[in-house]
Formats: sequence, structure tokens, C-alpha cells
Amino acid sequence: MITMRVGWPPSVNRYWRHPSSGTLAGRHLVSTEGRVYRALVAQSALLHAIHRPMTGRLDVAIEASPPDRRRRDLDNILKSLLDALVHAGVLEDDEQIDRLSITRMPPAAPGSVAITIRNLEQL
Repeated sequence: MITMRVGWPPSVNRYWRHPSSGTLAGRHLVSTEGRVYRALVAQSALLHAIHRPMTGRLDVAIEASPPDRRRRDLDNILKSLLDALVHAGVLEDDEQIDRLSITRMPPAAPGSVAITIRNLEQL
């Protein structure tokens, strides 16, 4: 089981960028904000002593504490958060997730998410 807390992720709308001109036109790229977030999640994984990705079928529970009381769709943070966890080596691939839950917690600046990952075969 892995439990960790990371900062509030950028929304899926801000995590990706889609250049419309130049040599990268038509490609889907991780934005500068997304790359910074990936690095922060990787640093958090190291601080939590996570040195290799979890394997097998997984249960992921997320408690999301938004940075403020503005209205926001929780599903907009999932893709960027899961992508960052894969990039940080916490998961092999987000395809491993068979059970995923997200719970909105009270706002707490600057915003964070608590993640608990369990291997379903070991439950």
C-alpha cells in the first residue's frame, strides 16, 4: 500500500497544450505547468520512499482538498494526477487501476490531494 499527499493538480485543460503552428503543430504535449507538476509529484514520491512502481491490479482512492471554494469538476484533475503518478514511477500504467474513487474534502489553501493505492490481489 502507498499513501502520499501531493499538491493540487492542474486541470486537464491546463495540463496539455496543442500547438496549432510550427514544427509541433497537431501534437499533444504536456504544458510547462504540467511538467512542473510532474516534477513535484516525482519529488514527493522520493520523499515517501517510493522507489519502484506498484504492479498488478490496483485500487486508487483520492481525497481532494481544493485550494478554495470555487466550483470545479473533480474529474478534471484525474487525468493529470494519474499521468504524473505514472511519470513519477508510482504506477506502471494507469491501465492497472480497476477501482478508482475520488472524494471532495473541505477547501484548504493551497490545495492538495491525498492518494492511497492498494494492490487488489492483496486485499
